[in-house]
Amino acid sequence: MNGPILVTGAAGFAGSHLLDLLGAADVPVVAWRRPGEALPPPPTGGACRWMEVDVLDRDNVEHAVREAAPSAVYHLAGAAHVGTSWDDSAATLAVNVLGTWHLLASLAALPGRPRTLVSGSALVYARQDRAISEDDPVGPASPYAVSKLAQELAAAHAVRELGLPVVITRSFNHIGPRQSPSFSSASFARQIALAEAGRGPRELLVGNLDPRRDLTDVRDIVAAYRALLDAGAPGRVYNVCSGHAVRVRDVLDGLAALARVPIDVRVDEALLRPHDTPLVLGNPRRIREEIGWEPRIGLADTLRDLLDYWREAILR
Repeated sequence: MNGPILVTGAAGFAGSHLLDLLGAADVPVVAWRRPGEALPPPPTGGACRWMEVDVLDRDNVEHAVREAAPSAVYHLAGAAHVGTSWDDSAATLAVNVLGTWHLLASLAALPGRPRTLVSGSALVYARQDRAISEDDPVGPASPYAVSKLAQELAAAHAVRELGLPVVITRSFNHIGPRQSPSFSSASFARQIALAEAGRGPRELLVGNLDPRRDLTDVRDIVAAYRALLDAGAPGRVYNVCSGHAVRVRDVLDGLAALARVPIDVRVDEALLRPHDTPLVLGNPRRIREEIGWEPRIGLADTLRDLLDYWREAILR
């Protein structure tokens, strides 16, 4: 390995956990964050150099890529929220598609053409009532999902036309410490932590609790990313998922069972999404058989760590 590992979106949810994983392995990292974005907790071990990079600024990206001269790249930067994508579709499409293209084109211009992982989304798939494999049809149902499918196409073009070795993921839902409370599991945990501290009501406001989701701990997700960057086939798409569906209601019940005060629940119609998919479940066979990865952290441990994170966060 001649150069550092480049991680885009390193200040984000998955990005911060990937820094922890790489730091524990004492791997030198160049970490990108949006200009003005707050830094996550510093990773343990390894050398981490931060750069502020606007992925929509092509010249900025090209300069930052040349300066970093990475040996490998994890591309995690992007607009990540489905609900927000309906309010500002242009921004979601720009960041996820144009920002990705700026990065890939700049990487392809490097002499070494570093192996690159592009983290995509399972929401590119058409709705199914069973576990989804990589061969199932796509059918994005939100501006966010459209942007992630277009991102995949840009990555495939970079492999085919630019000779850049890119591995593509279709990641299913991941949860855990540091996740934004704009996502349901983190929102539940934050509300419970506030109630325990006497800083919020003991009544949780929730949206639709019936959908079933394939949930994986974010720390398992980034372990999958590392395994895929090492051994995944360029141009190939891999589901990153557990293969098990959990009701949102079960997540809430698991967190409420850990609460130190009684918790009531009330559905808030403002939190109901008009396009909620009843089931999002992945088939992990490809990544399990080709890469040897499977999740190791159980849901009970994830929920405990998530709630403990918010207990500490609200006291800072």
